[in-house]
Amino acid sequence: MSSAPLPPVVDADAILARARATFDIESDAVLGLKSRVGPSFIDAVRKILDVRGRVVVMGMGKSGHVGRKIAATLASTGTPAMFVHPAEASHGDLGMIKPVDLVLAISNSGEVDELTVILPVVKRQGVPLIAMTGRTDSTLARHADIVIDAGVAKEACPLNLAPTASTTAQMAMGDALAVALLDARGFGSEDFARSHPGGALGRKLLTHVSDVMRSGDDVPRVPPTATVSELMRAMSINGFGAAAVVEPDGRALGIFTDGDLRRLIEAGANLRTPKAADIMHRDPRTIRVDALAVEAAELMEQCGITRLFVIDGAGVIVGAVNTNDLMRAKVI
Repeated sequence: MSSAPLPPVVDADAILARARATFDIESDAVLGLKSRVGPSFIDAVRKILDVRGRVVVMGMGKSGHVGRKIAATLASTGTPAMFVHPAEASHGDLGMIKPVDLVLAISNSGEVDELTVILPVVKRQGVPLIAMTGRTDSTLARHADIVIDAGVAKEACPLNLAPTASTTAQMAMGDALAVALLDARGFGSEDFARSHPGGALGRKLLTHVSDVMRSGDDVPRVPPTATVSELMRAMSINGFGAAAVVEPDGRALGIFTDGDLRRLIEAGANLRTPKAADIMHRDPRTIRVDALAVEAAELMEQCGITRLFVIDGAGVIVGAVNTNDLMRAKVI
């Protein structure tokens, strides 16, 4: 009867030493790329900027995983891109690559069969080929129009076999390409938001006051002659807690809030005779209907208030918004 295998010996010091050595090896691998970024990198950026189609990223194994990330980063920063698996390309997916596209092939060795076998076909289509490889004398490099050297001195793996430092270097080189391209394109935060509408930045840069405001009968407003009772009824609409005092043409004269009412009661004021014009705050804070919702949030914070009335270009009140509305829209 065979005995159960002994559990591995856990040496805390050895574990930490290996982790720290990994950080050293991989950081050296990335820093080593700086001295090799030169004319070929510039040529690659220019070539990609000239492409009328998409950047088709290809890679096998761990380089393929890196390639998927690079394609996603390019696409989200203004460079149309997609990933095509080399093995699938040999079985029909090459049809996804058009003459207006450009191929970015990633392989540390540059000798991956699934990739090298399709390179002649790609070249016959007249598709530009950029190689990102650790061997500038490889089959991949020989077929390429432009070669980006992403080689490393050694892997972090103690056997020097598992792709570790090499994939980190590929990832960093891909990021460098994407950042250089977005800078050359003048890609800004609003462009980024358009490709990330579901993210926090997208919501801040794409959501307007008109998207989150209350409108129509949900906007509490009264004429200057309204009584305190009428003010109170208006303020209670949907729990907004304030009413706009408006001119006959709809422009804002003032505002009256539940806080103003509370202070009048605490002061023992006579609430039977005053009209809205007598107790309102004149020149209320407002925001334009075409402003960004985040601007409304910033104005509320600056002024220490929790609600705003929304006006159009003529100064007519067309809506209302408070912090709860902004929170529901995940703007704040």
